[in-house]
Amino acid sequence: MKQTKTKYKIMKQIVSDMKLPDYRYEQIINAVFHQRIDDFDNMQILPKALRMALVNEFGNRVSSVKPVFIQDSIQAEKLLFELSDGEKIEAVGLKYKQGWESFCISTQCGCGFGCRFCATGSAGFKRNLTVDEITDQLLYFLFNSHKLNSVSFMGMGEALANPELFDAVKILTDQSLFGLGQRRITVSTIGIIPGIQRLTREFPQVNLTFSLHSPFDKQRSDLMPINKKFPLNEVMKALDEHIIHTGRRVFIAYIMLEGINDTKDHAEAVVSLLKNRGSWGHLYHIDLIPYNTTDKTAFKFQSSGAIRQFGGTLKKAGISVTIRTQFGSEISAACGQLHYDNEL
Repeated sequence: MKQTKTKYKIMKQIVSDMKLPDYRYEQIINAVFHQRIDDFDNMQILPKALRMALVNEFGNRVSSVKPVFIQDSIQAEKLLFELSDGEKIEAVGLKYKQGWESFCISTQCGCGFGCRFCATGSAGFKRNLTVDEITDQLLYFLFNSHKLNSVSFMGMGEALANPELFDAVKILTDQSLFGLGQRRITVSTIGIIPGIQRLTREFPQVNLTFSLHSPFDKQRSDLMPINKKFPLNEVMKALDEHIIHTGRRVFIAYIMLEGINDTKDHAEAVVSLLKNRGSWGHLYHIDLIPYNTTDKTAFKFQSSGAIRQFGGTLKKAGISVTIRTQFGSEISAACGQLHYDNEL
């Protein structure tokens, strides 16, 4: 597989090719991550020839993603970014009352997996993002004085379908760059088994969230066609292995759809799915998610009114469960709502 060089490797290469001392690279990194300078020309500590070489390679800006539209709500900020080829993606910043900031970033332009309830899936798949395009979404927030407390790959696209994700996580956890601990990062997947296995091997401390949405194979295949390729039973085995290997909790996301997947039978089937998996079974945690309506999907779903009752059934059976607090639905920035409009 062809590996793309990240901007940080290219910066190091430029310093080396110009026969400059190593500390010049460290000065660039310090300017980006500590002084938060997004313009190479403003890195006055660097020799002019080096600044010119960086501008020639990357353009004036350090970040390759350009914000073209911003929407704010009380606790959420949604960004529409334009990429160098004109494609667009969305990312979301969330601010919690305790002062904690979390960022939901994209890994693909659109998504090709066609989950029926998801706005992004209705956009279709354009392409995978590069490592820089993934991590530059976070650079934008860094340059705009945000605290990078935690990051989730829950934006546009299926994170584990893009091999560049793993190099992106490497950059985010590099102590000389973003410096995030693995436990500050969450990867969400609809059940790409080879990706789950690779994450288990390479980044065992990264949080893993699996999108379940139905415990019944036939219905899950209808709602999420990926289930035909990676059936639920096989995905659960991969998640068991992940827990056994890492000792970490696995989060299971379950979007509550009125009259579709919110019945007592569904709740009891979820209990059956998770109970008696083994001595590690207590490390499965269910997040029940109120459905966020969208006009982008062909079939219209409604949010379930049975979410507390459903959660009660799980809790009574000893399943660890929470009802997720949603931010940003009023600006279409919540779970399953990301979808850019071409006219923007």
